[in-house]
Amino acid sequence: MTQLIFTGILLAAGLYFILAGILKLPTMNTAKAMLNAGRKNKKAAKSMEAWLMAGAVKLSKHIRMDEYKRSRMANILKAAGISMTPEVYSAYAITKAGAILLGVLPCLVLLPLLSPVLIILAVLTYFKEIRKADEQLKEKREQIEGELPRFVSTIEQTLKASRDVLAMMESYKKNAGPSFARELDVLTADMRSSSYEAALTRFEARLNSPMLSDVVRGLIGVLRGDDSAVYFQMLAHDFKALELQRLKSLAQKIPPKIRIFSFIMLMCFLLTYLVIIAMEILNSLGSMF
Repeated sequence: MTQLIFTGILLAAGLYFILAGILKLPTMNTAKAMLNAGRKNKKAAKSMEAWLMAGAVKLSKHIRMDEYKRSRMANILKAAGISMTPEVYSAYAITKAGAILLGVLPCLVLLPLLSPVLIILAVLTYFKEIRKADEQLKEKREQIEGELPRFVSTIEQTLKASRDVLAMMESYKKNAGPSFARELDVLTADMRSSSYEAALTRFEARLNSPMLSDVVRGLIGVLRGDDSAVYFQMLAHDFKALELQRLKSLAQKIPPKIRIFSFIMLMCFLLTYLVIIAMEILNSLGSMF
């Protein structure tokens, strides 16, 4: 039995290497390099992810997208910091889900009841992978929007002494958060190599944030010579109100466990007072009799 299993493993490995040579699949080192290039946290790619990426690169050649969908996905991937083409990104999600679906074949023989679970898991994995870029972009957008109230207040104060938009970006970049600092790096480099207004427009399009659009509109007004001091004062007031609303919504998402502990604490306080009152009543009754 052991020899049969060992022979099967060697046969499967041999067939894989033969097919990899015929289909010209990328090597594992190449796949790992592609995965690591698209990672901002610089964690090394796992071997399994490298195998999946090798299959995704081959599958991506057969994926067709219309121009609008491809352009939209390319912008999302670029803004999210994922260094993949839209075809490879879609193929990777399909490959990962397909790898899970392959587990259905042995389950049909050994554990048929487990097959529906693997099918559901494959579908969930596909949707999770295909939405990963949108989720990363959403998280990045929320981080940047959280800094915009302070950013607008800084612009409001700076406009009293200077109207140099590039200097404002360079100055704030030193104190910005990681996500916003990276975007400001791209913005300042773009402003140096092209027109300021076009660079700001591209900056707005990358993140597609309504709050950032208001800020960019004011900065473009500064570049055109408008008196934007009052505009940024009103914008700072509105952003502060939005920030308070955001903090209130975060406070409302407190886990129910904290409320349970608060209720237990309240009951302990009430129990303490009830015990004291009961002891006083018993002492009074004892003195009466």
